Amino acid sequence: MTTAVDLQTIPHFIGGEHVRDGERFQDVFNPATGEVIRQLALADEETLENAISNAAEAQKAWRRAGLAKRSQVFFKLVGIIREEADELARIITEEHGKTIPDAHGEIARGLENVEFCAGLVHHLKGESAEQVATGVDVRQLRQPVGVVACITPFNFPAMVPLWMISTAIAAGNAVILKPSERDPSASVWIADAFKRAGLPDGILNVVHGDKDTVNRILEHPTIQAVSFVGSTPIAKHIYSTATSHGKRVQALGGAKNHMVVMPDADLDAAADAAISAGFGSAGQRCMAISVVVAVGDIADDLISRIKDRMADLKLGNGADADTDIGPLITAQAQERADRILAAAPSEGANIVVDGRESAAGMDGFFVGASLVDNVKPGMQVYDEEIFAPVLSVARVDSYNEAVELINANNYANGVAMFTRDGRTAREFEFDIEVGMVGVNVPIPVPIGAFSFGGWKDSLFGDTHMYGPESFNFYTRRKVTTSRWPLPSESQIELGFPVN
Repeated sequence: MTTAVDLQTIPHFIGGEHVRDGERFQDVFNPATGEVIRQLALADEETLENAISNAAEAQKAWRRAGLAKRSQVFFKLVGIIREEADELARIITEEHGKTIPDAHGEIARGLENVEFCAGLVHHLKGESAEQVATGVDVRQLRQPVGVVACITPFNFPAMVPLWMISTAIAAGNAVILKPSERDPSASVWIADAFKRAGLPDGILNVVHGDKDTVNRILEHPTIQAVSFVGSTPIAKHIYSTATSHGKRVQALGGAKNHMVVMPDADLDAAADAAISAGFGSAGQRCMAISVVVAVGDIADDLISRIKDRMADLKLGNGADADTDIGPLITAQAQERADRILAAAPSEGANIVVDGRESAAGMDGFFVGASLVDNVKPGMQVYDEEIFAPVLSVARVDSYNEAVELINANNYANGVAMFTRDGRTAREFEFDIEVGMVGVNVPIPVPIGAFSFGGWKDSLFGDTHMYGPESFNFYTRRKVTTSRWPLPSESQIELGFPVN
């Protein structure tokens, strides 16, 4: 059985049903062709209110559902997604543009968290202490927060929703999912899959919208928590607005990830990693490597190896089997990347490979793999999160200079080091002020049993995404202190209770 997504108008998913309400509509493009392939209904205030009301009512029963019953939904969901991954990957590629293998990889990483959530009985265990005072016991429970909102980005239309909504639902909450309006069909597909896995109607609702919809979500009194992934300026807005309305918030922002290559590193391995981490998904990953930091006198040799490998990369439609790099998500994203590349020489950088040339004349929103040398802070190509297949090289003389360069950056999502020296790697792990560190691993996204998140301007809030920290975010702690005295032991005590 497959889940059909309407090819004309992408619906909301509210109360277990497809809903096409909306007075405003927006085009959804295939970025590889530049053609409009679907229309998206944008939620008005009434549609959003309907979704939130459905969620609030359904959550009353869901929070009482047995944990074993909840876990069965996730076991079944894993089977459905694995069996129908080809269809989901096709939808992702059609609206996002990434290659089919990359779409399958995204699905697999999202499934890690679904599988983690299937063990919710373990993750929701409380704590207890017996006889904390004479005849007094204490236990701490985890309880759901209620109705939560998940606002997800375009670059991972399946993985990030599965990171957020799975944990929220496993913890006993109901969800309003607001996916990116650029590639929203995957979220509707996932909602249908949850329903087939046995999730009660109203627990997962998908509402499409723009900034007006988001602001209504942030201010709505029924929504108790907001999870967000996107750019840093919007993450700041999400965090400040939602917290001012009394909500708990985790808002993951942008990144400018560096990969340090030490003089003792395997340069072939480092060049392979730079290609994979810099150009995969057309650079539209918050964990993509944007800057290779070449330490010592290795820069020329390393650049030559990277350049040689770039010659074999094929730019094209992600649906084609031989494509390595697909398009950017919008024409505006393409124009921005082109503008930043064009400015690089005037700022003192050297364009080694210009991806604008390989993309010339193509339909769709393409920028080819680009390599820029002699990049420094203060240049647009270094300072801005380009979100395109643009790899920069910064040259430094020493380990200390590399660490200072990275620690001075406002972003602190991910970082990598390539070296053969274990002591240097250990010092780097200790010294670097970044949330996720890879040693000879270019994209250090933690497995599902850990949690994902950066520091500084890459994260607003105290809690990281998925894994153990996510269960903390989507639950509230309740502590009960109990005593069962005999009638003869009862007495009046006006002083503050002590042990």
